[in-house]
Amino acid sequence: MNLAVPAAPAVTVPVAGTNQAFPVRRIYCVGRNYAAHAREMGFDPDREPPFFFCKPADAIVYVAPGSTGTFPYPTETKNCHYEMELVAAIGKGGSDIAVENALDHVYGYALGLDMTRRDLQIKMREMGRPWDIGKAFDHSAPIGPIHRASEVGHLAKGAIWLRLNGESKQKADLSDLIWSVAETVAYLSKFFALVPGDLIYTGTPEGVGAVVKGDKIQGGIDGLGEFDVAVV
Repeated sequence: MNLAVPAAPAVTVPVAGTNQAFPVRRIYCVGRNYAAHAREMGFDPDREPPFFFCKPADAIVYVAPGSTGTFPYPTETKNCHYEMELVAAIGKGGSDIAVENALDHVYGYALGLDMTRRDLQIKMREMGRPWDIGKAFDHSAPIGPIHRASEVGHLAKGAIWLRLNGESKQKADLSDLIWSVAETVAYLSKFFALVPGDLIYTGTPEGVGAVVKGDKIQGGIDGLGEFDVAVV
C-alpha cells in the first residue's frame, strides 16, 4: 500500500545496558497519585479510584544518561510546571489483569517528567473541558532510559526527587503512591487493553512548580539514577 503522506517516525526509548530500544505506543498518566500533591492542588487525598489522561507518543523527549536533555518552553502558557514521576513500561499485554499478576506485565521502569501548562489545565478544568492542551502538548514527556525489571526489580519504595536550579523542590518516597504500580496496571487494564509499548506515568509528589527559560531541572529515583533537563 502506498502512503498518501509520509509516515511519522517511530518513537522509541533506549533500554539501559543494551543496544535495544523500547517502541512507544501510548502514554497513560495517573492523576493525583500522591496524597500530599492532591492536597496542594486543592483536592481530598482519600483513596478514590485512580483517573487517567493521555499524552501522544511523540511528546517523548529522550534524556540520555550523562547528558542534558532540552525542554522547549511551550507556547500559550505563562505557568508551565514540572512533575517528576516514575514511569512503568508495559512489556506484556492484557485486559482485566489481576493485581497479583500485574507486575508480570511490566517490562521496566524509567525516570519521567510530566510537563504541564498549569494555567491552561486549570482553565479547562474550570470549564469542564478535557485537559489535552494543558497536558498533551509537544515535548511534554521527557524520559530517561528504560531499566529492565529483570535488572532493577519492581520499585515499590525508594526516594523520588527533583531539584530546580540546585534547590530541592520535590522529595518523597515511592511507597507514598496512593495506587501502587501493580494496582494502577490492574485498574487501567479494565478500561483499555494494554499492549507492549505502553508507558504509564504513575503520578508526582508534592512540590510542583513553574519553570522559565534558562532553568535547569535535575530529577532522580533510587535504583534508576538521575537526569538533567534544561528549559530552552
